Amino acid sequence: VLSPVFLVMAIWIKLDSEGPVFYRQVRVGRYNKDFQIFKFRSMRVGADKGSLVTIGGRDPRITRSGYFIRKYKLDEFPQLINVFLGEMSLVGLEQMHVLDVRPGITDPASIKFRNENELMEKTENPEDYYINVIMQEKIKLYLEYVENASFWYDIKLIFKTFKVIITER
Repeated sequence: VLSPVFLVMAIWIKLDSEGPVFYRQVRVGRYNKDFQIFKFRSMRVGADKGSLVTIGGRDPRITRSGYFIRKYKLDEFPQLINVFLGEMSLVGLEQMHVLDVRPGITDPASIKFRNENELMEKTENPEDYYINVIMQEKIKLYLEYVENASFWYDIKLIFKTFKVIITER
């Protein structure tokens, strides 16, 4: 169903910069088991060798297409492959102390901090702001999710995610 979207995204990424269409990275999943996550590549090849924190539109490592696909969370679509393989779920978490659930494409923190690059762009020390402010709040939201996890809560989060993406300007 999404193959036309994947094809358009792949062509755009290839025309915009050299390198592979997908970015793959080892992530920790359910029960502390490693897996390779799939994302559309939004940064220049080798950009992940430095800091892992990106600083919005100012970050020169992000490609032109990457800025757009990150803003609208389109880089996350290939994670549906991980969902299909059983390594992820549609909703979940990624923190070590909440690894009783599969990591997800969306979660309460990704909704609340959908514009985290723009937030960090406004600070003098983005890395410090991420670690001391954003990450702390994300951890609280992750733990809150684990306590309230249910099928209907996941459905609510999925609709909330679509709403935020659609209403984003």
